[in-house]
Amino acid sequence: MPRKRAEWMTQVDEAILETMREEGNLTPRALEELDVTVANYARDRLSNMAKYGLVERISRGLYRLTDSGRAFLDEDLDASELEPRDLD
Repeated sequence: MPRKRAEWMTQVDEAILETMREEGNLTPRALEELDVTVANYARDRLSNMAKYGLVERISRGLYRLTDSGRAFLDEDLDASELEPRDLD
């Protein structure tokens, strides 16, 4: 059974989440250095995934995988059911 992505998600989002599960907390620059995607795109995708709770910003430019992100990767969470939240 494939993971249940939301319409707002991309294949790069899954690659970012998988890399974070393997490597731990990451910055957009680290994702670029790991050949996942370019830093500017990673920054946009991480910000968007944080809005939906799959990752969490823990300091300026540094993100970690959340329990929801792990559940999505484990196919225990349908990302289309996540609601955006205000991060301000």
